[in-house]
Amino acid sequence: MSPKVYAFLADVVLLLHVSFAAYIVLGFAVIWLGKLFRWGFVTNRWFRGTHLAAMGIVVMESLAGWFCPLTTWEYDLRLLAGQGRTYEKSFMSHWAERIFYHDVSESTFTVIYVVFFLLLVATMLFIPVRWRGHSSQHP
Repeated sequence: MSPKVYAFLADVVLLLHVSFAAYIVLGFAVIWLGKLFRWGFVTNRWFRGTHLAAMGIVVMESLAGWFCPLTTWEYDLRLLAGQGRTYEKSFMSHWAERIFYHDVSESTFTVIYVVFFLLLVATMLFIPVRWRGHSSQHP
């Protein structure tokens, strides 16, 4: 394949990665806004289950000291495209440093991920999931 194809694929993986992170962060905001505005879908078990599972994957990877596979795939594709070394740290560390202009350690992100995951679990208590067979009450 040509370097342009690899570069395109790397950009696709980056878009997937950003979308995954946005789903987690924005999903949390949507759940609480849904509680405030009585949006019924925020109690949907599929939405809430996939949201919690997505953050659970991030926490598991971070606690295990693994790079996200999306980071690795993008990195490898960028190398194949001849774009050189893109990430020397994790995806989030790289972009946080670029956006906020300071260095954040991997252990700091692990703490942030664990705290955020615990907030999601606590949110399950305050805004319960609607399970099949139960009445469809609004939050």
